[in-house]
Amino acid sequence: MTTTVEITRFRAPAARADALLAARPAMLRDFQTDRTGFLGARLIRLAADEWLDVVFWRSPEDFAESRRRGGDRPGIQAFFSLIDEVVSVEEGTTTEPVGG
Repeated sequence: MTTTVEITRFRAPAARADALLAARPAMLRDFQTDRTGFLGARLIRLAADEWLDVVFWRSPEDFAESRRRGGDRPGIQAFFSLIDEVVSVEEGTTTEPVGG
């Protein structure tokens, strides 16, 4: 079974890294309780104030609906507000089960 993957590269200054990490659990709780098809996420810190957010969705439709809704929950909005710039958003599919 394949899974839809959302890969978002964004910039947030190093001065906000602690705040970003502190806001992450509330964002994930909002996704878990309010986003159909949300399977999990991994945040990866890169060089030069860039991050990758890798989010796993049950289907492309679930991902599309989440994008349509954007930051409509307090925890999601708090995390998004710490981002200076979204560099790119890509969609793909896994080649193996999530967690495997």
